Amino acid sequence: MTNVSRQGVDPIDFGSPPAEDRPQIQSVSVYEKLRLAIVSGELRPNEPLIEDSLSQRYGISRTPLREAIQRLAADGLLTGRKRGWAVREFTADEIRENYEARAGLEGLACRFAAERGTEEEHRRIATLHEQRSIMAPQEPGLRIRTNREFHDSILDAAHNNRLRHLIFLTGNFYLTRRVATTTSDDQYRRAQSEHGVIVQAILKRDGRAANEAMMVHIMNAFETWKRFNAD
Repeated sequence: MTNVSRQGVDPIDFGSPPAEDRPQIQSVSVYEKLRLAIVSGELRPNEPLIEDSLSQRYGISRTPLREAIQRLAADGLLTGRKRGWAVREFTADEIRENYEARAGLEGLACRFAAERGTEEEHRRIATLHEQRSIMAPQEPGLRIRTNREFHDSILDAAHNNRLRHLIFLTGNFYLTRRVATTTSDDQYRRAQSEHGVIVQAILKRDGRAANEAMMVHIMNAFETWKRFNAD
């Protein structure tokens, strides 16, 4: 199997786990910062986690840092070494499986959003889509943020925190600045068109169509990921 490194990308917001899964404020804050550094490529595959360096970087004691590291290890983002931990390097097959799992989970969330969402939540989803449609596609930072807001608005309308958390755990390979910067305008418009199909299904409260549209969208995102992370 081919090992795939995520290098040269800037940190972005990958969202947070549901509030019910936050045992301690300080350690979870560190957990979220470290997780973001890993999934964005700031901390690279096989890079060791040095406690002294991380403690100084985040201005924290070792106890919350170790708690955060244990959570990241449980998430499967770290691998144990004889002395400490290192960022895990995922294989191409593992990343494919991750996207497939995410497609199923987000598809289900999209179905719930269509069937359970309030009229106000549906209007917000539609508004976010419209805002992205008129946005300049040359702005990668804005593209990343608004894409996450669009997907998060669907999770809000799904009203299922456990499902949100599972989706959070599969969010290891979301849209990064590297992909956003190199994606062509045509590819951006195709993704927007897919968002439009999702929105229409949600507004019609067609759960089955919403599920299918989201699954297609996520797997197309995987194809984009493959193009920009090939050896």
